[in-house]
Amino acid sequence: MHDTGRSTVRTFRLAGLKLSLHPSVFVGSVAIISLFVLVTLLNLDTAASLFAGIRSWLTRWFGWMLVLIVQGFLVFVIYLALSRFAHIRIGGPDARPDFSRLTWFAMLFSAGMGIGLLFYGVAEPMIHFENPPGMQGGTAAAAIRAMDLTFLHWGFHAWAIYAVVALALAYFGFNRGLPFTLRSAFYPLLGERIHGPIGSLIDISAVVATLFGVATSLGIGVSQINAGLNFLFDVPERPQIQILLIAGITLLATVSVVTGLDRGIRRLSEFNLLLALLLLLFVLTSGPTLFLLKSMVQNTGHYLQNLLSLSSWTSAYQREPGWQADWTLFYWAWWIAWSPFVGMFIARVSRGRTVREFICGVLVVPVLLTFAWFSIFGGAAIYAELFADADIAGAITQNVPTALFHLLDRFPLASVTSLIGILLVFVFFITSSDSGSLVIDIITAGGDLNPPVAQRIFWAFAEGLVAAILLAGGGLLALQTATIATGLPFALVLVLIASGLLRAFREDLPRPATEMPAVHKAGIKHADRQTASEPPVEGE
Repeated sequence: MHDTGRSTVRTFRLAGLKLSLHPSVFVGSVAIISLFVLVTLLNLDTAASLFAGIRSWLTRWFGWMLVLIVQGFLVFVIYLALSRFAHIRIGGPDARPDFSRLTWFAMLFSAGMGIGLLFYGVAEPMIHFENPPGMQGGTAAAAIRAMDLTFLHWGFHAWAIYAVVALALAYFGFNRGLPFTLRSAFYPLLGERIHGPIGSLIDISAVVATLFGVATSLGIGVSQINAGLNFLFDVPERPQIQILLIAGITLLATVSVVTGLDRGIRRLSEFNLLLALLLLLFVLTSGPTLFLLKSMVQNTGHYLQNLLSLSSWTSAYQREPGWQADWTLFYWAWWIAWSPFVGMFIARVSRGRTVREFICGVLVVPVLLTFAWFSIFGGAAIYAELFADADIAGAITQNVPTALFHLLDRFPLASVTSLIGILLVFVFFITSSDSGSLVIDIITAGGDLNPPVAQRIFWAFAEGLVAAILLAGGGLLALQTATIATGLPFALVLVLIASGLLRAFREDLPRPATEMPAVHKAGIKHADRQTASEPPVEGE
């Protein structure tokens, strides 16, 4: 037994494998996840209706709160980037980045929402174009509305959620020397009590939210892989096939797990970013290029112009949340459920960045790439509907996961580009599984940034198992329900994390700015203000 930031961790060997665990966090997380799996397996016939009822109740009564909280996160991170805390450097004044900016951006993009972009890149704009809330579908106005809503769901709000968690984990981990777990962000609020049962409950909630958020992405990804294989090779689209695909890809993901962060996730992220950009350029140059470039500018401007009203909509004048529950509330809960995973991963690779650089990098660069992606893929599909008499929307209505492949089928080399699309989803599946298992393992190991590989393999298989169970117990509806059920209550945890981070910044950088911060009583080094005259990092 040893102590990591006063969080008791047990190190022992089991069947020749070295394990390093925080017992209460590991056992508590496994118990909750196992209970869910057992109850779902014993009630497969009624699981779908049960999931539907839970989702309806949560979104009806608490949807407004989720909208308000997510709106607050975006305001909070913008404030930090413009405040006197903007020059604080993660890791201390002498810290330097571990990765180049290009590699950093690639890792952010791959871990953040890679599978989702492939799945929804064509599907979501087309679905909103065909059935926009509050207006007639299939028109030019519906196209503008469709892109507004798509940008809302994948834009600044999503990455603001990630930024809050990532910045808190990075600051308390690198600057204050606390364990790399969610409990550390509560130190300004709870003090030494974070090392007790309350801290364990916080970490357990993070593990459960992360696992279900990642499992949702894996379930969505494998359904698209199955759809692509069916489109190209007539492989049947069945839950049994998807479960077999999950099992096979999870096994392959263990290779990335074993090779580690620098060689595994890093190289796969760079490869996938390059492949995604090549596919993006292919659609841009093979499709209606001028229309796509013009729409990209117009889409971004219209989104920014209407950002406040879009992000404050709560469907107050509708009897049931309906559309909003299926889309906006699901997305907000999904990003929140993903936030421990993506936040931990971003924090792990962001040492050496200032608060302003960190927020601008996390909030702006991936969002611009995302906007370009939806404008080109979604825009090409909308163009085909408006001006080429295509019926992509009809095909999507019958089978949403095939949306990307129906679009690519309109261009030259359709078989080749569809295979590239399947490969992209495949690699994003691996990086999501690998990154998710790493983050969960870090939390259950008490914040150890290099936990034993055997534990990461265990969590990779757990993610695949939960994804398979959710698909068997209700498909996409079950995935959405699990995400909302874990993400909505976890939103309150994130509010407290933001409060603790702000308090810590004020403690470590008191007014006036020239005043030297007091040394932490436990002897942990605090951040100092980084001067604007510091020379740039070599190689950046």
